[in-house]
Amino acid sequence: MTQSRFLYRHGDVLIAPVNALPAGASPRSGLVLAHGEHTGHTHRIQEFGAASLYVYGKELYLLVSGPKATVVHEEHRPIELPVGVYRVWQQREYTPTAIRTVVD
Repeated sequence: MTQSRFLYRHGDVLIAPVNALPAGASPRSGLVLAHGEHTGHTHRIQEFGAASLYVYGKELYLLVSGPKATVVHEEHRPIELPVGVYRVWQQREYTPTAIRTVVD
């Protein structure tokens, strides 16, 4: 699957446009892109019905079908995503003892 070099960043969540959902991706309920472990806040899509989530293996995909989808979180400014398909993942960091997921 070809991916664009353009990337959205919302705190520790990265969102990159892709050409299409992977064949065999399964729908996932809800609009939460990532949960914060420390605060309990979530990175989520604000507009109900504007987008849907899919999983393929361990990868998360976002399909924006409405005119826009706004990613919100209590500690970050909102960002708007246009219609399209996106891969979503949380940033990771290296430490000498492990590679771990960054959390808000």
